[in-house]
Amino acid sequence: MKLAYALPSAVLAALSGAPLATHAACPTDLEAAAVAAAIVARQPVPAPAGEMSIADGLCGRDKVVRFLAQTYGEVAGYKAGLTSPAVQQRFKYDAPLRGTLFKSMLVPGGSTLPASFGTRPVFEADLLVEVADPAALAKADTPLAALKALKSYAPFIELPDLMVADPSKLGGPMLAMINVGARAGVVGKAIPIKATPALAESFATMSVTVADASGAVLDTGNGGATLGNPLNAASWLARDLAAAGIPLKRGDLLSLGSFTKLLPPKAGLAVTVKYAGLPGDPAVGVSFR
Repeated sequence: MKLAYALPSAVLAALSGAPLATHAACPTDLEAAAVAAAIVARQPVPAPAGEMSIADGLCGRDKVVRFLAQTYGEVAGYKAGLTSPAVQQRFKYDAPLRGTLFKSMLVPGGSTLPASFGTRPVFEADLLVEVADPAALAKADTPLAALKALKSYAPFIELPDLMVADPSKLGGPMLAMINVGARAGVVGKAIPIKATPALAESFATMSVTVADASGAVLDTGNGGATLGNPLNAASWLARDLAAAGIPLKRGDLLSLGSFTKLLPPKAGLAVTVKYAGLPGDPAVGVSFR
């Protein structure tokens, strides 16, 4: 893939391995263009020469997303990253981060994808919800209130990309700047929501299992590990977008975060994610070639 604009020589230099200039504030448009170009080209994202604050990373993310839209097209919704203590510990940042999902990133359940779908590809069990009432979701102060502002939910295997040469050094600011690693995702069948206290509670108590084609369990998790209840991630995203002046729309999709470890894909691997405790114990699968 190529970006929909010509890359200036400085951006090409950045892609060849030259470090970005040290900055004390928001990354420049040129730096953001270099990051976006690397993401689209599936090359390791060039790291800044100096230390980035989280404010730098968030400001850079907003610029990077605008460049990415020139190639990826229409926005599908948003993702909440770092919504569990384990993931926050891994990336050394103790709060959620927001990324943008594009429609071109999403494929239906049962799809077969290349194992090398990204620069540093991984996969994880996630969950998607569809927004019905953006204003009510931003005001929701309980999981049930958030549930009432949603139309449906769907099993979701997110396929993030850690995108940098050395993921072990990836921290909050750089993770923010690379759009929280958004690369692709596999979407299961949407399930209409009938908002009840029991359903709201089941999102917290559900057990999530990732298994291979033989039935061997690769990892497990539970809903409560994601901000106490993953529905809290939906309302957090709505408030974060409102604070940024970004309009959340009816029909937008929200990815609520990881319920399991980041796992490596490999050719020949087929995985199924099941959500025991949600009505009907829904599931979604993906295969890698």
